[in-house]
Amino acid sequence: MKAYRLLTEDDTSAFCHKVTAALAAGWELHGGPAYAFDAARGVMRCAQAVVKDVEGEYSPDIKLGQL
Repeated sequence: MKAYRLLTEDDTSAFCHKVTAALAAGWELHGGPAYAFDAARGVMRCAQAVVKDVEGEYSPDIKLGQL
């Protein structure tokens, strides 16, 4: 099964650490990052999709962050 996650965070080093931690856990980048301005909060937001091949069948109970 191919698992998918969309990582999001404010445009700070925390976002880079989140993506780096996912890569270190075996996730792979899927496409390029996305950026958008959050007008309500006045900050830039980042997003990056990651995928990972894992064994087993899909279930909505899967904790993707623990794969």
